[in-house]
Amino acid sequence: MHAAYHDHEYGFPSTDERILFERLMLEINQAGLSWLTILNKRAAFRAAFADFDVDRVAAFGPQDIARLLADPGIVRNRLKIEAAIDNARRIQALRESHGSFALWLDAHHPHPLDEWTKLFRNTFRFTGGQIVGEFLMSLGYLPGAHVADCPVYSRIAALSPPWTRAAQT
Repeated sequence: MHAAYHDHEYGFPSTDERILFERLMLEINQAGLSWLTILNKRAAFRAAFADFDVDRVAAFGPQDIARLLADPGIVRNRLKIEAAIDNARRIQALRESHGSFALWLDAHHPHPLDEWTKLFRNTFRFTGGQIVGEFLMSLGYLPGAHVADCPVYSRIAALSPPWTRAAQT
């Protein structure tokens, strides 16, 4: 599980809204748990949260919350479930204000982690420093996902993730 995520996803940039939303929700759900637990539950998260379709999750209501709280395949934490739904609605608002979640991220890049954390706390629910840092590293907005001698590092660097562009300015 770790190897596939490490070799093909972690640190790789993406502008796909589903990927961005999924990555944020997985990082939020990882709080207090191991990353392996989250990776093992990933398929169940995708099924429970409509394949991380922002519009579908944003439309979830009380019946969906009850369904999610009863789903043993995911993390059954009311605060995290409600954060997922509210964060989907906030991503919809980012479409209005910035065109997309990815464009919102790009509009605020580069920032040091403490500024990113403040921004996320003012925009999303359940986003502390560790969650924000891992989310941003996982998408190439902050360095540190891989060390220079990691075989994956050169593949990611060739994609010119946001942190490399920031280092060039």
